[in-house]
Amino acid sequence: MGETTIISESTTDGPNLTASSTPKSKVIVGYSLPTWRKYLILFVTSWLTLIVTFSSTSMLIATPEIATDLSTTPEILNITNAGVLVAMGLSALIWSPLSNLFGRKKIYNVAIFFMFVPSIGAVVAPDLATFTAMRLMGGLTGTYFMVAGQTIITDIFEPLSRGQATGFFMVGSVAGPALGPCIGGLIVTFSHWRNIYWLQVAMSGFGLVLSLIVIPSVKREVEVIQVNGKEKLSFFDALQKFNPLGVFRQLLRPNILLADVTCGCLAATQYGILASVRHVINPRFNLTTPLISGLFYIAPGMGFFVGSIVGGRLADRTVKRYIAKRNGIRLPGDRLNSGLIGLFVILPISLLLFGWGLQESIGGLALPIVAAVWAGVGLMGTFNALNTYTAEVNPAKTAEVICSKYMVQYLFGASSLAGIVPLIDAIGVGWSFTLLVASDFLGGGMVLLITRFWTKVPGESG
Repeated sequence: MGETTIISESTTDGPNLTASSTPKSKVIVGYSLPTWRKYLILFVTSWLTLIVTFSSTSMLIATPEIATDLSTTPEILNITNAGVLVAMGLSALIWSPLSNLFGRKKIYNVAIFFMFVPSIGAVVAPDLATFTAMRLMGGLTGTYFMVAGQTIITDIFEPLSRGQATGFFMVGSVAGPALGPCIGGLIVTFSHWRNIYWLQVAMSGFGLVLSLIVIPSVKREVEVIQVNGKEKLSFFDALQKFNPLGVFRQLLRPNILLADVTCGCLAATQYGILASVRHVINPRFNLTTPLISGLFYIAPGMGFFVGSIVGGRLADRTVKRYIAKRNGIRLPGDRLNSGLIGLFVILPISLLLFGWGLQESIGGLALPIVAAVWAGVGLMGTFNALNTYTAEVNPAKTAEVICSKYMVQYLFGASSLAGIVPLIDAIGVGWSFTLLVASDFLGGGMVLLITRFWTKVPGESG
């Protein structure tokens, strides 16, 4: 019995594509998969994003211990952590072309293996240079799992259920930043920081097994036609697929650029919160162990989880409301309206309470905990709408658009990770988080521009 190959229907809003089958594979329509299998695929793709975000944040809580062991400083380690985020942002430029050349499932599994091996290298790294090299190698697989995961969602879930599916998919990427520091703090308190990487080895191995069993081959209709027509790529054509201009070209479209920069502003806020915890929370409340300060990350983690699920459902409801308003016409930008309350209300209030509460010693530990929960809700509720929008806005170039989003998003996140602690030391935690609020207001303005000028029925004025 041959491998199952799914034809994507992401270029349409309904199951109206046809395809032929080859002797080596059974070709079926993506939307026609049974629900249980769709959600099993969704779990596996989400698990892999959990590993990626877990690995990028689990070291934050252990920075002083790692610095001591590797004879360096926490500031240098923060720069290397930022370098990992940059590598993650650029990773899809490598793996997405490989996926186009050799097939998504095959490259998806190879990428998992490349995440697995550097984790072992980080465990045994004798010095900072080797440790950094292993982390950068692992980071170079990072956002590909997010790009491929979102593309898979677009291929197998119909538009009216994509927001909720994206919300469940995001649970992995939002749980990692919370679980990473918590589990990292537990390990560092009672064991050695290198055991964090042994845990990542186990998680990656488990993910590889799941992927080999569950993830199907997903081909777009044009790819099936090319295979059946026996068209072959020349070496030059194959090399052209690695040309990043296709990704950068998406940034020439104003609506995509605005959406990507908004995601960057949100990422700067997210990593600003995560990277500053041990620096601003520990000394103010005399938290003496990594375990205790690691528990603080549960607060934003709860917000991330709630925001991703609730945000997905709210986005789908918003889309349905606009479909009814337009007599059946659906536009990708409709769902962006669901994130405006997060950008203009929830995030500003929660971030100002977090920053100035710590600055002025108001509200004890309870205030930053509650504020961090609500900041997480605002962040992920908004991220959900933007993630689904970028997956839908240019169906013919879905992977390139999503890749551009993560590239911009992680470059902003890296800048925040490297710069937030020096910024707090220079101007104080209150003003630092006020600047993050300003960036989120800027993002809100950009979303309004998209909904005003790039979400219209063709021929509609105003």
